[in-house]
Amino acid sequence: MGRRPKRMGIKKLTRRLNIQAIAEQRANRKFKNCEILNSYYIGDDGKMHYYEVILVDTSAPEIISDKDINWICDKNQKGRGFRGLTSRGKKSRGLRKKGAGAEKVRPSLRANKRQAK
Repeated sequence: MGRRPKRMGIKKLTRRLNIQAIAEQRANRKFKNCEILNSYYIGDDGKMHYYEVILVDTSAPEIISDKDINWICDKNQKGRGFRGLTSRGKKSRGLRKKGAGAEKVRPSLRANKRQAK
């Protein structure tokens, strides 16, 4: 007999975010006084995936006085991990492409009827 088409696994449900973006959000929830600068892959063991998330304390005086990193102290940078403004968040939003062929990606997928990505 075989399976009916509904049970064949043709339509695959995927995550809205990738695992690295989820790790960034978890770190941001744990450390509310810090902002996420970026993250990178460390490894996995078949069950868990491990990422190192770089957090910046925005109220630290050495961060505020440093001209290279004090942009993260701005009020517009609050909740970067949740808004998809980190490198991995931008990739999951489909913002790695620029120029011709990427017109429907920006400013967001919702603004363009989810036609891109």
